[in-house]
Amino acid sequence: MSPAEPLAPAPALSALARPLDFSVPSNRYAAAGMVTAALAARLSGRAGREALEVGLAGFLGWATARELDPDHPDTANAALPLAALAALLGGGPNVLAGLGALSGLRTLAATVGHPPQALDVAALAGQAALAARGGERVAALVPGAALALSAGRGDAFQASGGAAAGVGAAALLPAGRGSRGRHVFTDLLALAALGITPWLTAPEAVQSGCDRTPQRVPAERVRLARGLAAGTLGAALLGRQTRSLAPLAAAALVVGLRRALQRRNA
Repeated sequence: MSPAEPLAPAPALSALARPLDFSVPSNRYAAAGMVTAALAARLSGRAGREALEVGLAGFLGWATARELDPDHPDTANAALPLAALAALLGGGPNVLAGLGALSGLRTLAATVGHPPQALDVAALAGQAALAARGGERVAALVPGAALALSAGRGDAFQASGGAAAGVGAAALLPAGRGSRGRHVFTDLLALAALGITPWLTAPEAVQSGCDRTPQRVPAERVRLARGLAAGTLGAALLGRQTRSLAPLAAAALVVGLRRALQRRNA
């Protein structure tokens, strides 16, 4: 349905699930890139857990870029090695925090094609709570913020205000341990992404179809997701929590660069 190599159709009645379809080239690249990044980290002397975090960081960068730029799988392919490099140089992210940010953006962009269901809201609340308990307060706030923005949209994918409030409250749980913090490379990555925010958030038509419904991914929702990504990175810099949001920074940067180059060549 989409010319931009969508992920495999998600199970019915979920706004979050997007299984990989290995018949799609970009999906095969994502899986191979994740494994390659983890192996490279292991061969460079990282412990097994750290190597796994590098691979997962690369995958999160890819998956996040697919939400922010559904028409262009090549930007996701570029985000994967950049996110993995950030984890290799700056230290692995809190993967649950990165997953929560990804899930929030997916719900807001409505790429799957369903409004958030009860199980989706529970999953978002759980991810927000786990990120908060891990000390990643900025990442923990993303799912609730995404639902709040979605609640203001009068369309078929609208979330409820109650769901947004509940998920937002989960992000306020007291931290059980300290944040992964920051690193100069992840700070620079976030700053670079913020530097191209005008290109990232400018209006753009979207041609890709939703996974589960016969309609296009809403362009204004994708724009809102990009704006939320930029705001999150700004908060991460202020809160010194850029390490766990490096996959988001990598995704935002490559999408913004793609748009800036496209405009220059137009």
